[in-house]
Amino acid sequence: MSALALYKQKRSLTQKYSRWGWFFVLPASLLIFILSFYPMLSAFILSLQSGFASNMHFTGVRNYLRLFQDSTFLASVANVFIYLIIQVPIMLILALILASILNSEKLKFRGFFRTLVFLPCATALVSSAMIFKSFFAVDGIVNFFLTHLGIVSEPVSWLSHPVWAKCIIILVITWRWTGYNTIFYLAGFQNIDTSVYEAARIDGASSVQQFFRLTIPLLAPVILLTSIMSTNGTLQLFDEVRNLTGGGPGTSTITISQYIYNLSFVYNPQFGYAAAVSYSILIMVALLSFIQMKIGDKS
Repeated sequence: MSALALYKQKRSLTQKYSRWGWFFVLPASLLIFILSFYPMLSAFILSLQSGFASNMHFTGVRNYLRLFQDSTFLASVANVFIYLIIQVPIMLILALILASILNSEKLKFRGFFRTLVFLPCATALVSSAMIFKSFFAVDGIVNFFLTHLGIVSEPVSWLSHPVWAKCIIILVITWRWTGYNTIFYLAGFQNIDTSVYEAARIDGASSVQQFFRLTIPLLAPVILLTSIMSTNGTLQLFDEVRNLTGGGPGTSTITISQYIYNLSFVYNPQFGYAAAVSYSILIMVALLSFIQMKIGDKS
């Protein structure tokens, strides 16, 4: 067989495989476009309009300019960044410590404890929020113990206090999502060759030195991944706040996602402005993810 015939045969096989490849990829691609990209494009077009239902009219970037004058939106952004700055580092540090403990060969019943750590993540969001709401109610178990121990003279209205309500939301988020991040770190630990630690011990490195000079650098990609995911999740926080405080008292705990919900279904419907607020989350997520990836690449 000549070289030209071999080339033609190889080319025909390549084209055949390419066609079959597109055949398998096309259904998934269509679903992604219909369920993701088309709604995103529709939301962006909607964000450039104002009005209601059939009375929608084009207003350009007016909805986006309104964001900077909206005190409720600015309060929601401030609240979300408070949760982000306080909760995410605490959660990731706890997850890293727990993963280190659960990875130890000396720990007995490791499977049981790993399940126990991950269990809060498997709890329904609404259920976990309602449990903590009952704990911190005026007549809840927390006030019961505090008053009987003499720590407080009268029951505290935790969820009606602007600062304490934020603290409880941070507690709930940390309780629920720490186990989720622990699993990622645990998988990262198990991919580290034990000979690295053996060599460090032979060189006289202590456990603390091994943790900071070996474990942290080797887990850097996983830490970057969990940081980005946790940041994105916090910026889109909704369920916990909605079920614990409803955004109150006032707007002291409201989040951006809850404000979008209120604009769409609680207040007089303002779908165009709600779409603009939702795109603000997209912009913040993109910017913070870009910054984190740049910092992660340098480290």
